[in-house]
Amino acid sequence: MNEAFVLKSVSRGVATLTLNRGDKFNPLSEEMLAALQGELDALKADDSIRVVILAAAGKAFCAGHDLKQMRAQPSADYYKKLFNQCSKMMLTIQQMPQPVIARVQGLATAAGCQLVAMCDLAVAASEAKFAVSGVNYGLFCSTPSVALSRNVSRKQAMEMLLTGEFIDAETARERGLVNRVVAAGELDAEIGRLVDSILAKPAVAVAMGKQLFYKQIEMGIGAAYQLAGQTMACNMMDEAALEGVQAFIDKRKPAWSN
Repeated sequence: MNEAFVLKSVSRGVATLTLNRGDKFNPLSEEMLAALQGELDALKADDSIRVVILAAAGKAFCAGHDLKQMRAQPSADYYKKLFNQCSKMMLTIQQMPQPVIARVQGLATAAGCQLVAMCDLAVAASEAKFAVSGVNYGLFCSTPSVALSRNVSRKQAMEMLLTGEFIDAETARERGLVNRVVAAGELDAEIGRLVDSILAKPAVAVAMGKQLFYKQIEMGIGAAYQLAGQTMACNMMDEAALEGVQAFIDKRKPAWSN
């Protein structure tokens, strides 16, 4: 198949990556993971990109790992390599300076649910559904549990992991897995509102803040406050922050170049 696994489009500093195996529910095969990794690495180093949207073609957002591909190569070394490849891609989403928004138009299961959880923000269509369903096939969703447990409460995460049952989009919003739920026809407009709000802020503050957020959340509270204080001091010395504070004092809009 010559068709690209991931499609990329760019407009006004916003890059959209679209999983392009809609006929197969966009599984995270070796090829899909490699394609995503390559695109994310390139965007991570591109200062002209301010926001990344992760979307998908077809009815499903992502059905998780390609189980047929996995079953065809039953070796511990292969599985370790595959899951390391997946974990690297997931971590890249958090490590890149740009906010990443998941555009969830349909089903997100197992590692697909993990993919939603690893994005900084997520907007879902009302008909979208979510599950970490590996346990239904004898495979506990261990790696998805890492992302899931950092989005929803422990007991809610464990219920999903132990039962493999689906939750609807509104339940996902209530539990903190997604930010907003809208009708399918309003998905792009709602994401556009989020994007516009982010683009109106200084890129340096957004990038610095994202990096700090994920670092401090894994720390004890004392170390977290120390790191946050250092980050704010560095942020305050940046021209964008100095201009923003002066604009507040002058009661005018900041003149940011971004």
